[in-house]
Amino acid sequence: MQTFSIAIHGGAGTLVKGMMTPALEAAYKSALRSALDTGYATLENGNTAIEAVEIAVKILEDSHLFNAGKGSVFTANGTHEMDASIMDGKTLNAGAVSLITGIKNPVSLARDVMEKSEHVFLAGEGAMQFAKQLNYTIEDASYFYDELRHQQWLEIKGTDTYQLDHSSKKDSKFGTVGAVACDSEGNVAAATSTGGMTNKKWGRVGDSPMIGAGNYANNKTCAVSCTGSGEFFIRGVVAYDLACLMEHKNMSLEDASNEVIHKRMLEIGGDGGLIAVDAKGTMSMPFNTEGMYRASKSSNGTEEISIYK
Repeated sequence: MQTFSIAIHGGAGTLVKGMMTPALEAAYKSALRSALDTGYATLENGNTAIEAVEIAVKILEDSHLFNAGKGSVFTANGTHEMDASIMDGKTLNAGAVSLITGIKNPVSLARDVMEKSEHVFLAGEGAMQFAKQLNYTIEDASYFYDELRHQQWLEIKGTDTYQLDHSSKKDSKFGTVGAVACDSEGNVAAATSTGGMTNKKWGRVGDSPMIGAGNYANNKTCAVSCTGSGEFFIRGVVAYDLACLMEHKNMSLEDASNEVIHKRMLEIGGDGGLIAVDAKGTMSMPFNTEGMYRASKSSNGTEEISIYK
């Protein structure tokens, strides 16, 4: 019997433990649980890895706790610009969107780019035209308003500072959501979604929508979703690098994951983490920060929901 598994993340570089209240920790774990259980049930019912990662990410996008969808951070202009990507390891088909506004579930638009267009990556106004053509509802800005996110922005509004999400150090806050899955047919898929950086300017795009950098899936190797300081994940082509180590150096998923997060990323000064799954249903969730909001569940009976190391 083929093992099927799913892993999800809600960002690396978590809130410092002293700042995390028991109530907030419970809220994060409950949101992770909801996404994990729904994604797992999707696999259990014989659905594809693509369907599982999309639905898991949608649940995280619908929570104000994570920097994606509803909980997206504010840009320098006080707006929300969201990015997402999805990839099918069976076909190597992929879809991605960047710099979109008003879309409740960017991951679903990324999937529509993959399945309903000739393209892989749509951005900005063009991506919005595509969404309107498919009759997406454009949500009012108030849907994306979160008091904590607004306060984070007001602290640095009008300065040249930008910040990622989570944690008390102003310069190391990451927030992205993602899911990877292996279905009962042995097909893998990955999906990633983010609201980017607080106070970001100039149409900055991170690694989340970039196939090969923040998101990648290939049945021959693995499916990967990254979270962390995007500029470094782009420079390290991290998601594809992990798959390459498995394909060309015959490394295991665990060894390849640890190589890119604990060695290669640190060598270039990058921090963050990733979740990965291979076509046997084996999972890995390494990170080099204080923590990473993460959860995993497999048909072999293993299950985990964690924040800190």
